[in-house]
Amino acid sequence: MRKSLLLLILILFALSGFILSGCSQKKVAPPTETAGVGAGQADVKKDDISKPRQLTDKEKQGEFITERQLAKAKTDDIESSVIELQKKIQDVYFDYDKYTIREDSKPVIKNLADLLSKNPMIKVVIEGHCDERGTNEYNLGLGDKRSHAVKQYLMSLGIPSKRVETASYGEEKPVCRESSEDCWSKNRRAHFVLLGEK
Repeated sequence: MRKSLLLLILILFALSGFILSGCSQKKVAPPTETAGVGAGQADVKKDDISKPRQLTDKEKQGEFITERQLAKAKTDDIESSVIELQKKIQDVYFDYDKYTIREDSKPVIKNLADLLSKNPMIKVVIEGHCDERGTNEYNLGLGDKRSHAVKQYLMSLGIPSKRVETASYGEEKPVCRESSEDCWSKNRRAHFVLLGEK
């Protein structure tokens, strides 16, 4: 029993020495002044590797712009352009129960076409509206015809159809709520909403 115990202790002692010697740290030779990179490649100098990159003035001042910040800035620029351009466009108006473009509306639509031509990152939604007379279904259909008539006119002025969307609200969004001809004439309109394309 003592012999087997002694033998076991010796084996454990030998194994622990072997394990400890395997864990010893290996010394790494310091890099030479020039280290060969391989056949056909230039030598890299030690000084080139250890030199830190110089920061730009903007980086030193904390003004370094990431790609995400740049994209957001671009989006913000488009949105502010849209807001400014939205102020420059007017609604166009229609006669009672009609969807043909009136002569006084053509310059307004031409102005919109010029703005869209100069700003290719902007789209437009044309909303067709009606006065309160007629059924909801009839007015939704009439509003749709009005928005499509304006879209066709814009396309005839060179604006691609993919940059123009239409919607009809019928009588649902009046700008005037009195029951008078003056008020109704303000509600028979096409309204333009500009959108920045992503």
